Amino acid sequence: MTAAPARSLQHTEAQARAALLTVESYDVRLDLASDEATFGSVTTVRFTSRGGPTFIDLKPLRVHALRLDGVPLDPDTLDRGRLPLETTEGTHELVVDAVMRFRNDGEGLHRSVDPADGRHYVYGMSFMDAAPSIFACFDQPDLKAPYTFHVTAPRAWTVLGNTPATQVEPGVWELETSQPLSTYFVTLVAGPYHLLTAEHDGIPLGLSARASLAGALEADADELFTMTGQCFDELHRLFGIRYPFGSYHQAFVPEFNAGAMENPGCVTFRDQLVFATRVTRGMRIKRAATVAHEMAHQWFGNLVTPRWWDDLWLNESFAEYLGNRVTADATEYGDAWVDQAYNRRMWGLTADLGPGTHPVAGNGATDAVSALQDFDGISYAKGSSILKQLAATLGDEVFFGGVVDHLERHRFGNATMDDLFGSWERAGAADLAAVRTQWLRTAGPDTIVLDRAAGVLRRTPPAAHPADRTHTFHVAVCDVDSWRADRVSVEGPETAYDAGGAPALLDPQQETWALTYPDPETMRALPGLLPGIGDPLLRAAVWNGVRSGLHVAALDPADLVDLVVASVPVEDTEDAPESASPRRTLPWLFQTLLPLAPAGSVERVHAAAVAKIDATPPGSEHQLAAYRTAVRSATDPDLLRTWLAEPPAGIDADPDLCWRVRCRLAVLGATDRAELDAALAAEPTGLARVEHTRAVASLPTVEAKEFAWARFTGAADVANYEVEAAGLGLWRPEQRELTEPYVERYFADLPGTAAVRSGWVLAEAAEAFFPATSLEQTTVDRATALAARPDLDPSVRRRLLDATDRLQRMLAVRSAYPSGSS
Repeated sequence: MTAAPARSLQHTEAQARAALLTVESYDVRLDLASDEATFGSVTTVRFTSRGGPTFIDLKPLRVHALRLDGVPLDPDTLDRGRLPLETTEGTHELVVDAVMRFRNDGEGLHRSVDPADGRHYVYGMSFMDAAPSIFACFDQPDLKAPYTFHVTAPRAWTVLGNTPATQVEPGVWELETSQPLSTYFVTLVAGPYHLLTAEHDGIPLGLSARASLAGALEADADELFTMTGQCFDELHRLFGIRYPFGSYHQAFVPEFNAGAMENPGCVTFRDQLVFATRVTRGMRIKRAATVAHEMAHQWFGNLVTPRWWDDLWLNESFAEYLGNRVTADATEYGDAWVDQAYNRRMWGLTADLGPGTHPVAGNGATDAVSALQDFDGISYAKGSSILKQLAATLGDEVFFGGVVDHLERHRFGNATMDDLFGSWERAGAADLAAVRTQWLRTAGPDTIVLDRAAGVLRRTPPAAHPADRTHTFHVAVCDVDSWRADRVSVEGPETAYDAGGAPALLDPQQETWALTYPDPETMRALPGLLPGIGDPLLRAAVWNGVRSGLHVAALDPADLVDLVVASVPVEDTEDAPESASPRRTLPWLFQTLLPLAPAGSVERVHAAAVAKIDATPPGSEHQLAAYRTAVRSATDPDLLRTWLAEPPAGIDADPDLCWRVRCRLAVLGATDRAELDAALAAEPTGLARVEHTRAVASLPTVEAKEFAWARFTGAADVANYEVEAAGLGLWRPEQRELTEPYVERYFADLPGTAAVRSGWVLAEAAEAFFPATSLEQTTVDRATALAARPDLDPSVRRRLLDATDRLQRMLAVRSAYPSGSS
């Protein structure tokens, strides 16, 4: 039999099930060796019931047998991912023998084939509704239990999991019984992975990646092991609690949706974090902060887990804050807070200003699917900022005193926001009511602007979310050729402050959470000032300020282009390939600013980038960032062809850069499918496969756009990364006439995508294929009408509304400053 589409667990259902059941243990037997499309899964669950009806979560391809206390159950009772159970008071044993489907969307048990060598790799991602597609389980965070796994795998494979695995005979692996885990933490990593081991402070450490990345992993191993040890030392110092899950393995796996997942004992990372091509310091900081973030989760999230997803911030805000703090304080990347300013702050502010804004805490997650939408910049960046403020106010002794009390009281269990605040109060914190109500439970950011004429700082809370928040921060004021820092406290709608006639930047040190942007006098001065600003955090504040100002249509795109030309933002060195929601400055430049800027702006930016290449030391990271900018803004195919054959001195033509050039050639119509296919065949890596998809979709031909569309509708079944790349390649500002028919097709076909994919990749595809280049009010109107449909998948609706909000804001800028391009 085939399982019907599953239902999402409601919070009320989770509460009722938790009141009824105590789960004693899981024993899971997986057969990964018999079939490349499916795997056998036999789950034995032992649990105690207080008596009454309940259900277990199960998403099989088919069921062989079901037995409750030895009595067969009817497989036909399985309904939309739920198997009903009638229980009496006492202990029970449920055995589920099923066949599951390997997935290619980054969830459940994901199986992929490395194009470099044809080898197969598997990893488990149990997060948020995915665990039941691997094994039968009571899938909610507060029904923790220990797990014992037994795995049969191809003989050439290595098997890893939350606990150490031993190969007891060829192809047969036994894993040690785990500590009590929530279902969403359970993972398995299996395949011909290249494995490295070490030890730090008595903790066994491991690293693994695909065989084709073995050389890159070996090259990165010393840095990764060193950082891991440094982070353990600092986290042990801060918490005074030893890492509680035995060994610590970090598995870099293919086609992973998120940056990483904090599975106890076996953290999984996207394997782009094993650097097979040249990367910038920005990417290395991102990796270091990700490593530290997942390690912080071993305490906040894993040792103590939120009872339900309305306290998601107890996981992500803490891991975000501690990940950046520990990276800055304990590793070689002392500038981690600068990178965080570029990489995360605008992500959080944009989300907080958008239609999907929600409180940091008590987000109202009524079910698991709606909770997934709140894994956003609010739960990460905003929550982290508030915790950073709170730690500075309380001091480390009280702040970590409360944290440690919280972790000890709920060790291997679950807890709530109230539990944590009770621990802070016991540790000596004063009344924290304002922190709860004004900062954590009230959505939206205040806007703070300098009104020079009135001599005040104006604080305006969001109209839909009134608040009375006090903001304490510094103002950077330029006195001739130096900057001074004035400390201010904004406690009401107006706070007296006189900057004189000097340029002034609000909150350059990220001390509060508010939307700020330069006043007109400061904006006029910035093109002359920015090239001379050496303080990296101050430079980040400039770029975040102008990005914020454009987002709310308070700044003219023409002025921002002048600023870019005066000082190309190459210090924000990490410019990953286009994403649907650019977090950093350089992607924002191309996706948001230039489409709104006056004619000729692309050429001006290109000329400035080329000049920066020539003026920057060969081989430097700033030269690399300038080169990437020049490639992306190039309009001369002959120049790109020259660079493809021989880039400027100091730039190595590695695969990443070559595909960037090919993709730009594709956008300009200066290459074709045959040439792109030949490049992929010559070097068939995972990176090449994804970038080939992006480049083909970028070609200005009907065939190329149909190629992309087949990946959206599911007519072409490809893995998650290729789906996103196809969507981002399809929509190009230079090709609006060609892509115009796909605007209507998007709104017609989007609802049906929920039938061909689910979870993370369903939402990612909805955003990646959104017609972001269709700067028309009719596009906004179509999107708004579709979002109002009650049958639209909730995750699709959230991404659709966010993308529509970005488009509407771009239209507002164009309306306010009509000299920009159409």
